[in-house]
Formats: sequence, C-alpha cells, structure tokens
Amino acid sequence: MKQRTLGKELQVSEIGLGCMGLSFSQPPFPTKEEAITFIREAYKKGVTFFDTAEIYGPFDNEEILGEAVKDFRDKVVIATKFGFKYEGREIKGLDSSPKTMREALEGSLKRLQTDYIDLYYQHRVDPKTPIEVVATEMKSVIASGKVKYWGLSEASPRTIRKAHQVCSLTALQSEYSMFWRDAEKEIIPTLEELQIGFVPFSPLGKGFLTGTVTPGHIFPEGDFRNTVPRFNNPEYLAENMKLVDYVKELAIKKSTTPVGVALGWILAQKPWFVRIPGTKKIEHLEKNLEAITVEFSPEELKEIQKHLDSIELLGNRYSEASEKQIDKS
Repeated sequence: MKQRTLGKELQVSEIGLGCMGLSFSQPPFPTKEEAITFIREAYKKGVTFFDTAEIYGPFDNEEILGEAVKDFRDKVVIATKFGFKYEGREIKGLDSSPKTMREALEGSLKRLQTDYIDLYYQHRVDPKTPIEVVATEMKSVIASGKVKYWGLSEASPRTIRKAHQVCSLTALQSEYSMFWRDAEKEIIPTLEELQIGFVPFSPLGKGFLTGTVTPGHIFPEGDFRNTVPRFNNPEYLAENMKLVDYVKELAIKKSTTPVGVALGWILAQKPWFVRIPGTKKIEHLEKNLEAITVEFSPEELKEIQKHLDSIELLGNRYSEASEKQIDKS
C-alpha cells in the first residue's frame, strides 16, 4: 500500500484502521480473539496505521491492539489518545493536566505492550488546562522518547495555532466526510498553512454513506448513533437520504461502491489526508481498501463539490453531551 506523510515526516499507510468499534460505542463486539485476528489480517493486507484510545472500552481497545501487533510492532504506526479522567472504568470528564497525562501515557504504554507511542493525541481539548501547558508537557514527553509525534482532536484553529507554536503538531484528527464538511471552512486551511496532517475520522459518515442506513433503521442497544440527531430523528434521516442517492449515482459512474466513492473522495482532496475507517468485518475492510483505486479528476472534484454544496443536510452530528466537549474557542 502507498504511504502518506503526516506533518513533516511521519509515514503511514494511506488508509488506516480505526479500532474503536472493536470494543466501544458500536455493538455487537467481536471477542478479543476475533478482534486480534482481524487486526492482524488488516496488517497482512497492507494497513500499517492503527488508531485507538484509552477511552475505547475504556482500556480494552489498547490491550487488543497491543496484543495484535506485538510481533511486528516496529512495522506499524500506533496512534492513541489521552484527555479523560476515570474512577475505575467510569469516565469522569475531561482532564489533560500534566499529572493525568503522564499517568495516561504510562497506562497506554503498558496496555499496548510498547515502550513508545508513534502518535499521541489529546482526545478533546480540556478547558481547565491551557493548551500551552499541554504542549509544554508533550514537548518533555517527546524528548523522553516515549512519544514520537503528537496531535489534537476536534480542536479549533485558534487552539491548533497556540499548541503548534509551543510544540509542533504532526496531525489533527476530526470528523470529515461528504456527510460532515465543516472542516473545510477554517480547519483545513489552517492545517495546510502550518503543514499539519489531517486524519479524518468517520469518513463514511458513521456508516450513513454506505447506503445501509435507511429511514426506520434500528441500531443495536448501546450504539452511539441512537443519541445522534442525524440518525435518531426520522425526519432528518429521510431528508438526508438525498446525499446517499447522489453517492450511489457517483458509484455507478465510477464503477465502484458507495464506500469507494466516499473514501476515494477524501483521498483525492489533499495528499496529506489519511483516512481511518473503522470496521469489524473482513469483507468491509476489503471494500474500504478498494477505495485506493478510485480516482477523481480535478473537474470531477469541482462538480462534486458544487453538488454537495447544494444539498442541505439536517441535524447535528453529536449528542448534546458530546457536543459540549468540542473545542470552539
């Protein structure tokens, strides 16, 4: 698989694997053994960029990934995240204080069975801990060798600039897809200016762009989409299907699948975009990887952009509680 560069030098496979769904947020989950086997299969197919977080479980996801890649650790790039406080396994809110960050790092290293993390993200910006404090602490951690590169997730342009000035950022992870394009307004221009890589999560619109989610769709109990207005409001879901119809039309024209269109479109945006679609099934992984072959000409991209601009999408992408954790400073 071809490689892409995040920031100035971090080389990763052009499609990564978002591991969240293997143990968190989107049940039913595979067994630990099945999840480990799945990750190893992804590696055999060329995926070398794996995304996890301490909160996924919490903690279980990192343990699964660590066990899965321990025999070829030096051949892969592991990205994980910090930024929450816990009481046992119960999440108690945001916390990126230096003490909590150090404790989180040591926990992640142990669970991942490694002595370094390739890319360490602040999962959500902590309003109680100035980003300059986080960046200063990260600079020290990077100097120690326990972290190679760092990034932010769902951060505002202002926060990105302030953090980058203290300790150079390698990547920003935020939601971006045909289903949610807000990053085009300020985020992407800021990243391009500062030469920071972009790792869009939910590149398939949380599954919406696959065409498998239709009005009346019932998600399993515990699936986070049950709390998301774009999915739990039948009126919004029905109205937004016009985007899926358009993606299906493009798929026919390009002799591919809706998945191929959605992922190929992101790949075509910028050479420093790296997608991390998540899945739990080999057949879905193979469809995701087929997107590598889907190409769009500049003219096609302009036409698609024009059409996307004409489609009004309804509903927020997060629940009210999750929305409060998004940095809008």
